[in-house]
Amino acid sequence: MKQVFINLAVADVNKSMTFYTQLGFEVNLQFCDDDSKCMVWSEHIFVMIMTHDKFKSFTNKPIADTKSHIAGLFALSVESVERVNEIVEKGLAAGGTEPMPMMDHGFMQLRKVEDYDGHTWEIFYMDMSKFPGA
Repeated sequence: MKQVFINLAVADVNKSMTFYTQLGFEVNLQFCDDDSKCMVWSEHIFVMIMTHDKFKSFTNKPIADTKSHIAGLFALSVESVERVNEIVEKGLAAGGTEPMPMMDHGFMQLRKVEDYDGHTWEIFYMDMSKFPGA
């Protein structure tokens, strides 16, 4: 089985765990300790949030300051525009920020929400029946 694990350095794993739980992630206690938490989006997609010290043990490069620089965009598809709005609003209520307004491409609507550390998540709904040329 193929799975995706996204690893993120965060300042406060417990605060970040609360944020990601509000977005709809579940906690997998099997892969948690004081320095990292495993957040589950689906049976194939996981986000490992780690203290900077733990994250540094996996790389010899400096950790990017994601509050002022973009290091990646992480996109999650959902079943409706209403769900997009619900997830982003929960993220904002949990202390996240929305760096730009909703984007509407006709066949796809997306909103962005950033966590406490500036990691950017795109929450989107795509209706392929509205894709140009479909």
